[in-house]
Amino acid sequence: MTNICYPNKHELLSVEQALLEIRKTIETVNEREHIDLLQALGRVLSDSVVSPIDIPPKRTAAMDGYAFAAGDVAAGQAAKLQVIGIAWAGRPFLAQQRPGQCVRIFTGAVVPEFADSVIAQEQIEIDGDTVSLPLDWQPYKNIRAAGSDVKQHEELIAAPKKLTARDLSLLAAAGIEKISVKRKLNIGYFSTGDELVALGGPLAVGQFYDSNRYLLAGLLSDPNHTVSDLGIVADDPLKLEQTFKDAANHYDVIISTGGASVGDADFVKQTLEKCGQVNFWKLALKPGKPLAFGKIGRCWFFGLPGNPVAVLVTYEKFVKPGLEQLAGLPARQALRLRVRCDSRLKKSPGRQEYQRGILYQQAGGELAVRLAGQQDSHQLKVASQSNCFIVLNADSTGIDAGEMVTVEPFSAEL
Repeated sequence: MTNICYPNKHELLSVEQALLEIRKTIETVNEREHIDLLQALGRVLSDSVVSPIDIPPKRTAAMDGYAFAAGDVAAGQAAKLQVIGIAWAGRPFLAQQRPGQCVRIFTGAVVPEFADSVIAQEQIEIDGDTVSLPLDWQPYKNIRAAGSDVKQHEELIAAPKKLTARDLSLLAAAGIEKISVKRKLNIGYFSTGDELVALGGPLAVGQFYDSNRYLLAGLLSDPNHTVSDLGIVADDPLKLEQTFKDAANHYDVIISTGGASVGDADFVKQTLEKCGQVNFWKLALKPGKPLAFGKIGRCWFFGLPGNPVAVLVTYEKFVKPGLEQLAGLPARQALRLRVRCDSRLKKSPGRQEYQRGILYQQAGGELAVRLAGQQDSHQLKVASQSNCFIVLNADSTGIDAGEMVTVEPFSAEL
């Protein structure tokens, strides 16, 4: 069955239309697993978590100093207090106190019941076991109230969320040892093409080493994925069909590269139509016009182009959002910045383009971008040297040097 979601078979689907089709079609996995907190970095939280305790559980000192009762000291007057003990972090001071006494206290230590104020150690003068408060001392300072960070039964983290190191710290502070997360996605990927050779073998005339599987291995590296490299499949419709059918029985998602175009040896789309459903095929995108998306049984598939830079673009713009939705994450927009472009950008209208650029910070702190090099979709060195996409809308006819452009950084590191 074929379901092309645009009326004219020659019409190209926009990037936005293709993303909408993916998001309205893919359903989140329902299965979940209970795992230790130390295994949870990067996993998708399946159930919201509430705190079983106040954080902090007791009143604690916000700094090193001396804890005392403000009522023992007349406001606006200097005073002397007798030090009767020490409150350590983890070892509270439990003895009774009389008026005019105080306790040496350290950051994070539980404040004794009698005390309602902590004065910083830098503000006092000490003589043996006596401390002198300055005239400008202030009451009720430097104490963290119980529950001042989180109240008992308050929601800590709302699901779904991809857990960060900061999240794990928060959960640990609440004493939570195990959490419920979405199960991992099972993903298989392979390359197609008689011209491809695995690493370690010699190259005949007209052959190329397969780089796409290494690109996908890196792009798919994620705590929510279990990934299998299915190798290189020859340009043979029967072998390709069998590969798709076998993989569909074992994986949630299949990703292929190559064979998705319109040449005589490009069998991916016709094979997918034979054994599954193709939701869309050709996009108004450069690089990456041929991209097949659909389903075989319960397994989703993405048939990506063969050129490696087109694989990079189509993965980031379509496969990654699809996998995130399947894993239960909400839709998100890639970070976009408006910066000055130091290069002249050539472009013909008709397709949205993702040119490879180098985003950099100038001496004054402003960001700017320049082309990383030539923009042919086979040029891996340029892709390797780039750190952002320069996004040019479909109707753009190019950019002159000095104009503002939209960029999508690959990471926060320049």
